[in-house]
Parts: sequence; structure tokens; C-alpha cells
Amino acid sequence: MQVKTKTSHDTSYNQDYCLWLEQTAIALKNKDFSHLDLENLIEEIEGLGRSEKRSISSYLMRLCEHLLKIKYWQLEREQCFRGWKLEVQNFRLAIEAELEASLSLKPFLQDVFIKQYQNGRKLFLIASDLNKKIIPEKPDFTLEQALDENWLPWQPEQWFKLQEERKSL
Repeated sequence: MQVKTKTSHDTSYNQDYCLWLEQTAIALKNKDFSHLDLENLIEEIEGLGRSEKRSISSYLMRLCEHLLKIKYWQLEREQCFRGWKLEVQNFRLAIEAELEASLSLKPFLQDVFIKQYQNGRKLFLIASDLNKKIIPEKPDFTLEQALDENWLPWQPEQWFKLQEERKSL
């Protein structure tokens, strides 16, 4: 099998990426391995895995950020609870979709949980301007809890009770 180097395919790859993808797909379907731009193809395949990992890491970071908002940002909770709860569900669904597409990401998610919690904590502290000493540096909830659609770090019943009390005033 003849392996072509970047020089024969570099122009197509760098000038018209969609055309390069089409040509690569046709060559693969036809088992025409001699016309594959293997160097760029390998780079693209490796990039797909990195992209999925970046994506699921980002969703996890934002999920942790919003769980922290719900638990600790008391001054904003009354007005923002519904929006934060919606965002929590959005990030959970996005993570679930990524995991359905690539089950091998589940161990990766566990590996990056503490790091993404800490990143989410940084974002939360910037947004809330709360004292960083009151927000734990390590999560006080598990990854399983974070992903559980029925779990929140602050019970919404408390919020609904507050709403009812305000209506009666």
C-alpha cells in the first residue's frame, strides 16, 4: 500500500476542508487506500476524541458551577432558582447524550470530576463574589449525585414555601 504524505493532499485539506472530507470518504468507501491523506486523517480522528472529552468536561464544569449557585448563592437563589435548575438539567442532558454516544467517556468523566468541579467553583466565585473560604475546594457531592436528574443540593420545596409566604403578604 502506498501512503501519500501531506504534500499531495495538503492543499485540499488546508484550502477546502469539506472537499477533503468528501474525497476521503469516497476513497475509504472504495477502499482506495493509496489516495488517502493518512497523516491528516489520523490527526482528524485523534481530534474527534479530544473534542468529545473537551465537550463533556465543559458540560461537567458548568453543571458543577450551577449546582454551587443553587446551594450557596442565597441572595440570588429566589430570583434565579428556576433558571439555574433548568441549566442543571440542560447540562445533565448534554452529558447524558455524550455518554450515550461514547460509553468510554464514563471513566474519563470520573477522572476529571474534581478538576471540573474546581473550575466550576472558580466561575461561581467570580459570578457570586462570595468568600472562597465558604465554598469547599473539593466537591461535597458525588458525580452520581451531580448527574442524577432528581437530585439538587438545595431542596426546591424550600423555594416553593418561600414563594407561598411571599404571596400571602
